[in-house]
Amino acid sequence: MQALGIDVGGSGIKGALVDLETGELVTERIRIRTPSSFKIESVAKTIARLVEKFDYSGPLGIGFPAAVASGVVLTAPTAHHVPGWVGESIDGIFSEATGCAATVLNDADAAGLAEMRFGAGRNVDGVVITVTLGTGVGGGLFMDGRLVPNLEIGKIYLPGHDEVVEQYMAQRIKKEQVLSWSEYGARLNEFCLHVEHVFSPSLIIIGGGVSAKHHKFLPGYPLKRTAVVPAKMRNEAGISGAAVWAAEAIGHSGN
Repeated sequence: MQALGIDVGGSGIKGALVDLETGELVTERIRIRTPSSFKIESVAKTIARLVEKFDYSGPLGIGFPAAVASGVVLTAPTAHHVPGWVGESIDGIFSEATGCAATVLNDADAAGLAEMRFGAGRNVDGVVITVTLGTGVGGGLFMDGRLVPNLEIGKIYLPGHDEVVEQYMAQRIKKEQVLSWSEYGARLNEFCLHVEHVFSPSLIIIGGGVSAKHHKFLPGYPLKRTAVVPAKMRNEAGISGAAVWAAEAIGHSGN
């Protein structure tokens, strides 16, 4: 069985058909540039164009850069600070635009879901935190494999800091502040120690593009009780997780 997953990013909106048994992409990813205005109408039209390219009409999963509950946007999108999104039912808007049964979730939750089903978190019980490092810091919270949505982990403050985490140890910050890998690793370790203290997870999974270079900054920073491992799904995670979310939402609704 397959479903279409879409990942709405700050610069590009990407999609592919996903094998729901393995999480693997069964087509090439297609990318369309994100509309610079990032208005609801323009984003909906872009998603519809992407769906048309796959000649697709089944369940549609969309990872979106905001907190989303029951298809309604709770927070302003992090990629573009554009008014007009909060309070909107984007499940309905995107469904109408595409002609598909669209289900939207937070993009970091989508990536974490894929990691839990097919990657480093597979078959891991208890509390698991997935972390996505990029322009900001996204996070997913899972209990016995089930998603607890909208963990805004990038917005927390570490003890003794006046700025939120995503202004301290996002991948973007490493580049902007020209941090060495050891300096970056120390910041990430400080963050993971705080996460361990607050959530007591059995596992923390570090994802995002920077996770491909995990050997440069993860080793040598053991926590007291929690294992910290790199993600396995990498760039496919957001698309794969969104497709799984949509297929399961359709199944739960009885359709």
